[in-house]
Amino acid sequence: MRSLKDTQFSILELAPVRDDKTIQFSLHHALELAQRAEKLGYARFWLAEHHNMDGIASSATAVLLSYILANTQTLKVGSGGIMLPNHAPLVVAEQFGTLATLYPDRIELGLGRAPGTDQTTMRALRRGRQETEDQFPQDVLEILHYFKEPEPQQRIVATPGQGTHVPVWLLGSSLFSAQLAARLGLPYSFASHFAPRMLGQAIQLYRDNFQPSEYLDRPYVSMGVPTVVAATDEEAQFLATSAYQRVLGLMRGQSLKLKAPVASMDGLWSPAEKMSVDNFYAMGQIGSPATVKAGLEQLLSRYEVDEFIFTCDVYDTEKRLQNFDYLMQLK
Repeated sequence: MRSLKDTQFSILELAPVRDDKTIQFSLHHALELAQRAEKLGYARFWLAEHHNMDGIASSATAVLLSYILANTQTLKVGSGGIMLPNHAPLVVAEQFGTLATLYPDRIELGLGRAPGTDQTTMRALRRGRQETEDQFPQDVLEILHYFKEPEPQQRIVATPGQGTHVPVWLLGSSLFSAQLAARLGLPYSFASHFAPRMLGQAIQLYRDNFQPSEYLDRPYVSMGVPTVVAATDEEAQFLATSAYQRVLGLMRGQSLKLKAPVASMDGLWSPAEKMSVDNFYAMGQIGSPATVKAGLEQLLSRYEVDEFIFTCDVYDTEKRLQNFDYLMQLK
């Protein structure tokens, strides 16, 4: 059985915005976390694309990635992910090809099939482009083509991009991307940090149907895990109330800015809302290092993934950094 020591640890950052701080503070904190991740030895540091959400500052994902890359030295940095329905494949290839040219062997491209926003914002992003999620497989193939060596007489060449061989991952919270990742022989990351329901089924489908490729000779699975690790279980549960309030805001269509932790969630949510938040955080690991280590070992025993990619919504900036210190101490 795989052990924590043999499992890659990574970070998925959404550049959370606190209710008492500026967006600039959030972007600077994202870099601080990336620099800490590099020092601690995390495998990769990914940024997620979301739009029209006041509590998430990573909307211009490629731009923020360049800021992270310019101020770190060795850390693998990437998107988790670029939401492909919002972008023309050539533009994505050129952006990430540029990053790969400036920072060789450090950039990765995770691709998502959903828009990562609401319908109105999605229309604003597309500006009339009539693309659907059904076009996702074709768009992925187009991007893969742009990263390969150019073919003779190739009419459209991604410049920069062509020949950079940027590693591409597929991300998903359903079975669709699992099937596509298996067919194309690409690494697969499941978004169980917010949509854990189909995790086991998706992983099994991916492994059962995986076809070795020029990119990968065997299946490689990463799973998202929300975390709040603190010195004691009690402190972690207290700090986690910021995350609970954030999800509650998402469900109610309210602000997603991080709020200070509270002594109790009683009176802040209904029983039905509490159940929904619990389902959202079904894979969440909240507690002391010993508690979280036991929880991660249980996840590893059940799903046998190759990698955990951790999220963390903690209000206090230093305690948020400490969360990732504690996690790396578990290996």
